[in-house]
Amino acid sequence: MTRKCALCKETNYKNNYSFFSAPKDPEIRKKWQVALGIENYPITDDIYIKYKKCRLRPGAVPGKHFYLDNSSQSINKDALNKNEVDMNDFLIFRGKKDIDSLKDEKTFLIPRKKKHVNGNEHMDNRNASLFHPVPVKPNPDDINIGVELTGALKKTDLLKILNSFAQKAEIKELAQQYGLDSYLQGQAFTNFRQYCLETETLPVDLHIVLSDILQDAGNVTDIFPYFLRHVKQMFPHIDCLDDLKKISDLRSPANWYPLARAKNRKIIFHAGPTNSGKTYHALERFINAKSGVYCGPLKLLVGEVFQKCNQNGTPCDLLTGEERTYAKGLDNPSNHLSCSVEMVNLQSNYEVAVIDEIQLMRDLNRGWAWTRALLGIPADEIHLCGEAAAIDLVKAICLSTGEDVEIRRYKRLTQLEIENQALGSLNNVQPGDCIVCFNKNDIFTVSRSLESRGIEVAVIYGSLPPGTKLAQAAKFNDPKNSCKVLVATNAIGMGLNLHIRRIIFYSLIQPSINEKGEKEMDVLSVSATLQIAGRAGRYGTAWTTGYVTTFKQEDLRTLKDLLDQTPEIITQAGLHPTADQIELYAYHLPNSPLSNLMDIFVSLSTVDNSLYFMCNLDDFKFLADMIQHVPLPLRARYVFCCAPINKKSPYVCAMFLKFARQYSKNDAITFSWLCQHIGWPFAIPKTILDLVHLEGVFDVLDLYLWLSYRFMDLFPDAKIVRDVQKELDALIEAGIVKLTVLLTNSGASK
Repeated sequence: MTRKCALCKETNYKNNYSFFSAPKDPEIRKKWQVALGIENYPITDDIYIKYKKCRLRPGAVPGKHFYLDNSSQSINKDALNKNEVDMNDFLIFRGKKDIDSLKDEKTFLIPRKKKHVNGNEHMDNRNASLFHPVPVKPNPDDINIGVELTGALKKTDLLKILNSFAQKAEIKELAQQYGLDSYLQGQAFTNFRQYCLETETLPVDLHIVLSDILQDAGNVTDIFPYFLRHVKQMFPHIDCLDDLKKISDLRSPANWYPLARAKNRKIIFHAGPTNSGKTYHALERFINAKSGVYCGPLKLLVGEVFQKCNQNGTPCDLLTGEERTYAKGLDNPSNHLSCSVEMVNLQSNYEVAVIDEIQLMRDLNRGWAWTRALLGIPADEIHLCGEAAAIDLVKAICLSTGEDVEIRRYKRLTQLEIENQALGSLNNVQPGDCIVCFNKNDIFTVSRSLESRGIEVAVIYGSLPPGTKLAQAAKFNDPKNSCKVLVATNAIGMGLNLHIRRIIFYSLIQPSINEKGEKEMDVLSVSATLQIAGRAGRYGTAWTTGYVTTFKQEDLRTLKDLLDQTPEIITQAGLHPTADQIELYAYHLPNSPLSNLMDIFVSLSTVDNSLYFMCNLDDFKFLADMIQHVPLPLRARYVFCCAPINKKSPYVCAMFLKFARQYSKNDAITFSWLCQHIGWPFAIPKTILDLVHLEGVFDVLDLYLWLSYRFMDLFPDAKIVRDVQKELDALIEAGIVKLTVLLTNSGASK
């Protein structure tokens, strides 16, 4: 049975939410409503509420209503109305995650648990285990002065007093006060005991104290100062823990950008679904401004804006991680720039900035880049384009910067209809259809089946080079071309102009990465479904109405449920440690590997969880571990670990490691060196494995270009590498055109 939540309208199609029906007994129902914070909401017997997610009284507006941090405090409503109450006692209601229930309709005094932060007064064992002990080496003198003064120490007697020292409750309590939890204490006592028993020449002062205790002239507690000295050498973080916590205090990221804070910025949010014209209107303002910057999520979008701007007579430069193109020459930069969102320069002033797909602030891996752009671009006008689900979060963030947000809402320009029947068979494919798959195997299977029926197809998936994607899109869009069907992954969700009549979901199950960084198979999110389905019936094409359906009849009901919902409200934006912050950590903890520094940073970081979250650092740490044994300066190591590579490709990872090794030896990575490792010149692929390998080589060339803009001296041949990359792009495109032949050859070679 499908249940729908009366508050958020979501259904239980995923079977991973608990839906509660109202109790039948009136008294119990009343208590139930109060417990959920919906006592003023009309409840009937057939109403369901989604537990945890919707414990919120309708009417509370994030960013506008306030509540007391301590629910036991009282408030004088008259004083509140007269603005005589100290508003420092209040916190801003950010969204559903902030509260358990709403109490007072007028003042919204919302009880809430103390704000969670990642840094703690006393670290738990999991956090403490991140601090790896540094070996304490003895410093032997030619003469053992301790032995000369007090005589040798008997090991068996020494062991007894050291064990007695470690077991004393007051010593453990004192160690706790110095930042040693039970986990660190265990390591410290063991290491100190081993040091005292195995070191031939102990420090003189320690030797004398131990001798006095053995002769009943002292107490075992006298050892503590020397134990503490030893511990601080083992765990250098103990002396600088407060400094480390200050460095990783991320509660007020708005304060990191003084240039933006010095401006009275105007924030305009263009909110609407796919194919609503929201980005078009923002770009019109961008093109007509005296100066501007466009921040896009994909190289294809960045390139499209770059071309559009220059074609309209407004000189515009292009900037991505791998490419720099200047409309008027290197020495004469344009006033307009189209760049990938990670590359935007926060030291340059603009009249207009456009940040596209602002809802990607929620992205677990890249969300930090949108947060940084929103908070940090010093422009007179900031135009945000994206889903309405991000409006509340943007308003709340802008409250922290003291900026108002103007909302401009857009509706879809063409109709989108959900068909009542699934496709059922590839025999029912029609011109203008796009079959959306979520893995390469399905792409290849569907393409081969269609071409065996004499239906020519265009193919687009994420790992294809940009040139190949554009060529396949142009082939599909060309009314004179015989290719009328597209087979694609969710790569078509943004970045390509496609003349699609009907979207057909081959499946509704997609691999995704959860908050723990684990891969799982799950039903498509509402946001992704709307984004992909919205590609049908693009305004200005031959298809004035878009259609959407599924391949399997059993998926159609789920698709209708998904499209009947609105995307879940976005409540948090991503953050990421900066190179400067990690460099400061390395100064305090010089013996810690970079991956370990990132773990420590996250464990000690303090984040305002009502607005922000820490982005997933697994890719960064994966690369850091891969090159840990390579001797690199910290700043260079950090830059290498920021490289956008496909860690699933062993070939790309191996080349990444070779680049790092060459760099560490200060040897230039020339084109001739590169040719020896990538097998240039290339041949047209004959099998799918050949095609996949060439895609990997293309990624390696991308990596070379990315590094060449950061280490120009040691990656000197960017120009020739770019030319070779264009040649490789054409070969991959030729392979895609003959995809059926490649699949046949691959089957024959097994």
